[in-house]
Amino acid sequence: MSTSPTLGLLLAGGLARRMGGGDKPLRTIAGRSILAHVIERLAPQCYGLLVNANGDPARFAGYGLPVVADSVPDFAGPLAGILAGLDWMAAHRPESEWLVSVAADTPFIPDDLVARLHAARDAQGVSLACAASGGWTHPVIGLWPVRLRADLRHALTVEDERKIDRWTARHGCVSAEWPVTPVDPFFNANKPEDLDEAERLFATLPPA
Repeated sequence: MSTSPTLGLLLAGGLARRMGGGDKPLRTIAGRSILAHVIERLAPQCYGLLVNANGDPARFAGYGLPVVADSVPDFAGPLAGILAGLDWMAAHRPESEWLVSVAADTPFIPDDLVARLHAARDAQGVSLACAASGGWTHPVIGLWPVRLRADLRHALTVEDERKIDRWTARHGCVSAEWPVTPVDPFFNANKPEDLDEAERLFATLPPA
C-alpha cells in the first residue's frame, strides 16, 4: 500500500485539568514517558515528527523534535494545534502535502495508522480522514492536507469554530475503524487512574 509522505504532529497542548495539570505526555508508564511510546510507534510511519505544545518548549528538549505553539490565543483546542502544525509544514516543508495528528497521550497508536487513513481517504475520494474504534470516532487522530490551512485559520479566527467535527464535515471526512482487542489503540490517559490502566494493558501485550 503506497502512502503519501506525511509529517507527524504530536498534540501536547492540552491543559490536563483531569490529570491535575502539567504535561500528560510526560507522565511515565512501562518505564518511559507516554510521549516516548507515541514517538516510537509513529516515527516509522512518517518522514518527521513535530510537537505542538504551549509554554516553555525546553521541557520537550530531550526528544530532539521541533516544538510549535498555537498561533491562535487562549488555548483554542486541538484545531489550533493542527493549524500550528500545518503552518510549520508550509514554512519548513513546502514540498509536503499531508499532516497526521495524534494525541500525545495515546501510547498504543497502531503501526498502520498513516497507511490506513490514507487508504480510507483515497477510497472515498474525500479530503480528510480520522481514526475510529469501538464505535467511537477520534477526530483528533486524523489526516490533514496543508491546502486547507487557510480555511482552517479562517474558521478559528473569524468564525470562532472550535469543534473538529463541524469543520471537517465541510470538506468531507471518512473514518477508518480499528479493533479494540487486545487493546484499544486509541486509549488515552486523561486521569491519574488511567496511568494504572495503561500499565496493566502494557503487561498484556506481546513483546515488541
